[in-house]
Amino acid sequence: MSLFQYDFMLRALAGALIIGLAAPALGIYLVQRRLSLIGDGIGHVALTGVGVGLLLQQSPVLTAVIVAVLGAVGVELVRERGRTSGDLALALLFYGGIAGGVVLVGLSDDSANANLMQYLFGSLITTTRQDLIVIAILGAAVLAAMLALRPALFAVCNDEEYARVSGLPVRTLNLVIAATTAVTVTIAMRTVGLLLVSALMVVPVAAAQQITRGFRTTMALAMGIGVTAAATGVWAAGEIDTAPGATIVILAIAAFLAITVGSATWRVLRRHIPAERHAEHAEPPDVVLQEAGAR
Repeated sequence: MSLFQYDFMLRALAGALIIGLAAPALGIYLVQRRLSLIGDGIGHVALTGVGVGLLLQQSPVLTAVIVAVLGAVGVELVRERGRTSGDLALALLFYGGIAGGVVLVGLSDDSANANLMQYLFGSLITTTRQDLIVIAILGAAVLAAMLALRPALFAVCNDEEYARVSGLPVRTLNLVIAATTAVTVTIAMRTVGLLLVSALMVVPVAAAQQITRGFRTTMALAMGIGVTAAATGVWAAGEIDTAPGATIVILAIAAFLAITVGSATWRVLRRHIPAERHAEHAEPPDVVLQEAGAR
């Protein structure tokens, strides 16, 4: 008997597919910008939004989106204008966000039934039809923004000063990245969980970078890895009764390890192939990714 005969499994699968596409598409910019862990901080802020939703008896997804976007924009403005360092701003997000969420959930009338674990690590049975509509609309918006603004966002993430000299609206583009990060984190909390979605932004990108050089090909491969890990993770979580977020992340990390080992093996074998044979098939990158450690 197939698990996908149940409506809740179909809703969880649809949500996971959307997140599997949107998270790596955004994550490649965060990796280029050395902000791989910002999703964790915003996830903590989103927990405060969940608490607000339960306290006001509104949709936790919608209130989490609003609170997380406000938090992400605030941190971006503090990073740009204030004397506070980026690390300190992220620390304020981590501790203030999760503390506010726990306090507000405790004050809500639904505190006895509220299970924070399902928001932190995902759950297969909590994605409602209303949640899925919100996830589809916002996920499509994030994906469209990441693809349509690809050249400008790449320029800002790779060299902010050069982008500013070139006339790009750097502040606006930074705010777009901050807002879309907040949206991606919050729409993923039903399936992947607030504390694990950051891994789905980063790990597929890291895996793709093992075998690609161009920005466009890396983004496409990362999205493929993300959507495969998300779909397989939902199916595996239903079969073996585990948390979907943790299962998805473990599969993504397994893909990273497999690609890394396969890539290393191929490089060893390639040394024994005459240079003229593989030079014929060399493909120039569209935009060369920044080398690790270089700035």
